[in-house]
Amino acid sequence: MWQYIIRRIIYAIPVLLGVNILTFLLFFVVNTPDDVARMQLGAKHVTQRMIDDWKTMHGYDLPLFYNAEQHSITKTIFWQKSVNLFVFDFGISDGGRDIKQAIKERYGPSLAIAIPALIIGLLVNVTVAMLLAFFKGTYLDSWGVILCVMLMSISVLFYIVGGQYLFARVLKWVPISGYADGWSSFKFVLLPIAVSVVGGIGAGVRWYRSFFVEEMNKDYVRTAKAKGLSDTTILFKHVLRNAMIPILTGIVVVLPLLFMGSLLLESFFAVPGLGSYTIDAIRNQDFAIVRAMVYLGSVLYILGLLLTDISYVMVDPRIKLQ
Repeated sequence: MWQYIIRRIIYAIPVLLGVNILTFLLFFVVNTPDDVARMQLGAKHVTQRMIDDWKTMHGYDLPLFYNAEQHSITKTIFWQKSVNLFVFDFGISDGGRDIKQAIKERYGPSLAIAIPALIIGLLVNVTVAMLLAFFKGTYLDSWGVILCVMLMSISVLFYIVGGQYLFARVLKWVPISGYADGWSSFKFVLLPIAVSVVGGIGAGVRWYRSFFVEEMNKDYVRTAKAKGLSDTTILFKHVLRNAMIPILTGIVVVLPLLFMGSLLLESFFAVPGLGSYTIDAIRNQDFAIVRAMVYLGSVLYILGLLLTDISYVMVDPRIKLQ
C-alpha cells in the first residue's frame, strides 16, 4: 500500500504543476503586471512612476517565466509567486497581508459549517434514499422522487434568503448573519448548516437511491431472500455495504469544501471563513490570494482522491491497490 501511496503522490506533482501554470497564465494573460498594479492602486490618475514603484514593492517588476538579463528562471514572477506554493508558502497578498496567517484565522469558521453540514447531510440523504429504495414502486417512492426533483430545481439562493427571512427576521430564532468565537458561534452557524443540508437533499437522495435500487436488483439479494433473510437485514447488512463505494465517491467531491468553505453561504451569512475570503479576493482582484486558494483546493481534492482509493480497500477487500 505504501508503494501505491508514494506513486500517487508522485503522480500528483505534474497535476499540481499544471494547475499552477494554468492559473498563472489565466491571470497574467488577461491582466499584465501593470494592470494588476493599476487595479490595486485604485486611483483615477495613476502615473507610470506609481505603477513601477508598486510593482517593485510587490515583486511584479520581474519577467514572467524567464529572466534573459540574468539567464535565470528563479528571478521571475512565476518562480517567486507560484513555485513557492508547492511548499505551502503562500506569500503576501497584493493588498499587503500574510496569506498563510489569514488562512489560519479563517479555516475555523469554514470547518464549523462544513463538517456538521457534511455529516448531517450524509446521514439524512442516505437514510431517506434507503427508505425510498425499500418502498420502491410505492406511492411513497414516487412522491419522494417528485419531491427530490422539486428540491433540485430550486436555487440554493432561495433557501438562503428564505431561511434568513423566516427564521431570522420573522421568528427571530437565529441571527440573520455574523459570527462569534467559541460556543457563541453555534447560533450563527445553525442556519447556514440547515440551509446546506436542505439544499443538498434533492440531489443527494436521488444519487444514493439509484445505487441502492441497483444493488437491490442483483443476484445476491435474491439469494439472501431465498435463504429467508428479512428485507431490513438485507438492506442494512448487504445492500448498504455494497453501496459504500459510490457513497465514498460522493464524499470526496465535497471534501475540499471542508476547508475551503462555501462561497455563497459564507458571503450571505457574513461568516469570516475561507469562502468569503476567496470572494473578497475576487472582488478586490487580489490575484495572489486567488492563486493560493485555487492551489489549496487542488491539493485537497487530490488528497481526497487518495483517501477514497484507500477507503475502497477497507469496505471491499476484493479491490487491490496496485
